[in-house]
Amino acid sequence: MTTLPDRPNTALLVIDVQKGVVDEAHQRDAVVANIGKLVEKARSEGVTVVWVQHSDEHLAKGSDAWEYVPELTRQEPEPVVHKTFGDSFEDTDLEEVLAGAGVGRLVVTGAQTDACIRSTIHGAFVRGYDVTLVADAHTASDNSAWGSPPPDQVIAHTNLYWRFQSAPGRTAVVAGTEDVGFGD
Repeated sequence: MTTLPDRPNTALLVIDVQKGVVDEAHQRDAVVANIGKLVEKARSEGVTVVWVQHSDEHLAKGSDAWEYVPELTRQEPEPVVHKTFGDSFEDTDLEEVLAGAGVGRLVVTGAQTDACIRSTIHGAFVRGYDVTLVADAHTASDNSAWGSPPPDQVIAHTNLYWRFQSAPGRTAVVAGTEDVGFGD
């Protein structure tokens, strides 16, 4: 249903599952395991897996903290998109990567729920993509010291409101890892 013409394919986005991003994230191990299941399922179905990797003044490119967690391994020729903003589309080649693969639907996983995940799902939606947020495959750190709700509430709220997003010709879906279908 995407509004992007000639884009029948789906891609799995794995956003910022880097050592320094998820080291203290809520339910880190379970979320990483769910992402791993989705990566394997996508690969077995011939679905494009796109790895997104953040860097900034607190997460130096090339540092150990910048590296993806060891449980998840990118394979050639899976693309990696390097970003410096929350929205994975901003000032990156993500749109070109997806257009080249004929992708009009994104299945989104990763971190941080209240920053890069939210920015990217909204960025994709306004650009015409159908967006599935995987309810149990995104996470956040505890930022309650700065006024944020606890991470379990941030995740639950994001899952709740994404279910009710709508726009002409696009779909917003929330599904659990076991319910994600790449052919849907």
